[in-house]
Amino acid sequence: MQGIPRFSVVVPVYNRPDELRELLESLTRQTYQNFEVLVVEDGSSDRCDTVVQQYSNRLAVQYLYKPNTGPGPSRNFGFAHARGEYFVVFDSDCIVPPHYFEVVDVALRKHAFDAWGGSRSRT
Repeated sequence: MQGIPRFSVVVPVYNRPDELRELLESLTRQTYQNFEVLVVEDGSSDRCDTVVQQYSNRLAVQYLYKPNTGPGPSRNFGFAHARGEYFVVFDSDCIVPPHYFEVVDVALRKHAFDAWGGSRSRT
């Protein structure tokens, strides 16, 4: 990836290296590749740095560590380090479908949204 990424994916994480591994693995399967990933470790004792390192040759990924302040401030910390045109927040337990960014990019080019949200599960 060169230049400014289209999307910056911010992932606040607290003691969830196994979940993060599944998320990062799903991001390696994206058909659209112009994105960066910022993993913000929120003061975890069970850290994710080695998991992030395992994906550093397959994703444009950064690992950021900060003292524990909760998910909101951790997202903001990630936004402050992000370079993308759009910020996307995923929780560590997400698994992203392979065409996610491709579909979002097409929709953004067609409709020029400022923001969008994910699907809601209906129970």
